[in-house]
Amino acid sequence: MADVKVYDMKAKEVGSITLNPELFGVEYNEPVIHQVIVAENANARQGTKSTLTVSEVRGHHKKPYAQKHTGNARHGNTKAPQYKGGGIVHAMKPRDFSKKVNKQVKYLAFASALSQKLNQNEITVIDEIAFEQPKTKAMKEMLNAFKFDRKTVIVLDDNNAQVLRAGANIPFLTITTANLLNVGEIVANKNLVFTKSAIQKLEEVRI
Repeated sequence: MADVKVYDMKAKEVGSITLNPELFGVEYNEPVIHQVIVAENANARQGTKSTLTVSEVRGHHKKPYAQKHTGNARHGNTKAPQYKGGGIVHAMKPRDFSKKVNKQVKYLAFASALSQKLNQNEITVIDEIAFEQPKTKAMKEMLNAFKFDRKTVIVLDDNNAQVLRAGANIPFLTITTANLLNVGEIVANKNLVFTKSAIQKLEEVRI
């Protein structure tokens, strides 16, 4: 089991917490992490693109002019792709991009990514995040206290309107909850910040 320090919002140590090795003590497995991130990105695609083929374009199939003796190239249909407003060759149609990954692989990738973050000292636990007023200035003061100036994700136990509003205008900051945190967010962000209650919630919903 790994013990990590717990800080307040001013980056002062206020205690410690023991992290569950089933989530934070797993061997790094890059192929599995890659597989899950590819699936997450694919599942995020809407797949709603749709363009018209020759048979779907509005208009008629009349031959524009005689086959021979005009000096022009041969054309058989004014809805053909070479004409303005004509159909699209290999037109894109709605499709499902989703990929299936079994639960064990998802869990392994999630735990492996968290464990790697812990090994790289990129996980910070804060006792509680609360603001008197949901101001961007207050969130920046907290981030500056920890010297976070690169991509950072804050993980809460539940949605908190004040925290969400305070961090909304900070470009490198993402705010999510323990049950929505995914492997892509863990890997893509330099700093992973949990509240103490979010760690407990994470262990409840993920193990």
